[in-house]
Amino acid sequence: MSEQAQKETMEFQAEVTQLLDLMIHSLYSSKEIFLRELISNASDAADKLRFEALSDESLFEGDTNLHVFIDFDKEARTITVRDNGIGMNRQEVTDHIGTIAKSGTRQFFESISGDAAKDAHLIGQFGVGFYSAFIVADRVTLTTRRAGLGTEHGVRWESTGDGGFTLETVEKRDRGTEIVLYLREGEEEFLERARLTTIIHKYADHIPFPIRMPVEGEEKQGEIETVNQASALWTRPKSELTQEDYDTFYRHVAHDFEAPMATLHQQLEGKYEYTLLLYIPSNPPFDLWDRDAMHGVKLYVRRVFIMEGSEELMPRYLRFVRGIIDSSDLPLNVSRELLQHNPAVEAMKKSAIKRVLGQLEEMARDDAERYAKFWEAFGTVLKEGIIEDAANRERIAGLLRFSSTHEEGDTQSASLADYVARMPEGQKAIYYLTADSYAAASHSPHLEVFRAKGIEVLLLHDRIDEWVTSHLTEFDGKPLQSITKGELDLGDLDDAESKDEEAQKAEEEEFKPLAESIKKVLEDKVKEVRVTHRLTESPACLVSEGFDISTNLERILKQAGQEVPDLKPILEINPKHPLLARLKDEKDEKAVAEWSAILFDQAVLSEGGQLEDPAGFVRRINGMLV
Repeated sequence: MSEQAQKETMEFQAEVTQLLDLMIHSLYSSKEIFLRELISNASDAADKLRFEALSDESLFEGDTNLHVFIDFDKEARTITVRDNGIGMNRQEVTDHIGTIAKSGTRQFFESISGDAAKDAHLIGQFGVGFYSAFIVADRVTLTTRRAGLGTEHGVRWESTGDGGFTLETVEKRDRGTEIVLYLREGEEEFLERARLTTIIHKYADHIPFPIRMPVEGEEKQGEIETVNQASALWTRPKSELTQEDYDTFYRHVAHDFEAPMATLHQQLEGKYEYTLLLYIPSNPPFDLWDRDAMHGVKLYVRRVFIMEGSEELMPRYLRFVRGIIDSSDLPLNVSRELLQHNPAVEAMKKSAIKRVLGQLEEMARDDAERYAKFWEAFGTVLKEGIIEDAANRERIAGLLRFSSTHEEGDTQSASLADYVARMPEGQKAIYYLTADSYAAASHSPHLEVFRAKGIEVLLLHDRIDEWVTSHLTEFDGKPLQSITKGELDLGDLDDAESKDEEAQKAEEEEFKPLAESIKKVLEDKVKEVRVTHRLTESPACLVSEGFDISTNLERILKQAGQEVPDLKPILEINPKHPLLARLKDEKDEKAVAEWSAILFDQAVLSEGGQLEDPAGFVRRINGMLV
């Protein structure tokens, strides 16, 4: 064969040229992933050789020690990635490196079926990711020889990424592929061993083949060391692993030095094959409330890291979960950064949610103390699931914990199931109260009649609780009812005095003129003034209409700068309070006006609100004291 036949210059397929431009300028979010892609391809090549050698052992050529070798040369400004995998012949290089949508591995998958397909469990895609080398390099040389061919059948591919490439036949003693990257100006960071090993640990620590590099230092010249763990822990049977093994891996994957609160490891087979190794941390991650955080569950495809922290893997309300999901058959899109919308992803996500919630249910049932620690750390986040995940709303509701009048203190330990179990005969609803703090909730005048009758009320004092109760309207067939909305009706729980409608109507008639006078004074602030029987100690309180937003939610929205409808509350007055009895007989209209304003401001303050005119309130109080 002539030299002209052995070496030729070829043009890239048009799509390749477009890809190179996209790759260099905008496709990948970080330059370092070029090494991930090249190691991924090297690992795939080793996997393919291992599979083909099952039927033709001679392909090993006497060397079964499969590995990836990485080196760099500061003077030459090069990085070398070499593997002793399956390699390629000249035609394969032309097909797989010169064109897109020609993946050797994808075609390889199509050529096998049945049990053989299961044996080829870790063969990934090859092709597109190779071009990521041009993110950091302005020239790339690939030298390869397919296993089983003679040394004279080596092939060298070279390109500067500007539209074409050269291809020539060369001598190559060892099978496999060697890629040399000639780095661009400004990419010197990748000529540091520490930088390269950091990338390897981040992206390829658990590929099943050792990644080797020369040891630095003159005294160790010529020595080679393995820089990755070279073992995907999650692929091993649970029976072979100890909790220490799991904890050690957790510290690596979560960058957390404390042992996890719970571990979940399952290998699932069926329509889709994937492995879950998930952890619930003992403490909240530092970025738990950072909306842009990209930490969480890592996606691997055939043990190669693809992405982390995607809502397509784990919903936002479980963002505290750490670990990995490794898919054996998930298709990838061009960048490996974004997942396609496909059934496999949905199946994995659904399964992961189901198993995490199951783990939490088991913890809540069997280890209340440990669950209390979980709730303290992550309860507010889990509440988001009531809003976001309608399909699992009932299960999440069973995991919620709240403060309650049943127990002293602000600890959130009462479950909805506990509440229902304690409901007296005749109680039809789960009563709750929302406020911006435990103190405001526990001292609310709305609780007075409930405390007097021994009826438990859940005290909801997290900001998200307003949204939780708007989405969670019932539990175990019992409606959730706010005690600050609408008129109070305790039904069968009312005592004889409370059920005396004639006496109540007489009282309402007696105080009707006063209610009208107060309404006239406060007409810009309240929708209505009416007599109430929900108070036993306080003179007045504010309530909302049944379908209006609560005054607490109104305050939260205003503090967040949101536009809020102008909804006036209802002022309810206690006819049994001495102040109202005295005010009923007051003839001085100015005094009635002053007291009306004081009653309203007191009602606002009693539920944690802020006064529009604090100085006016102080002035009126001082005026009454002298």
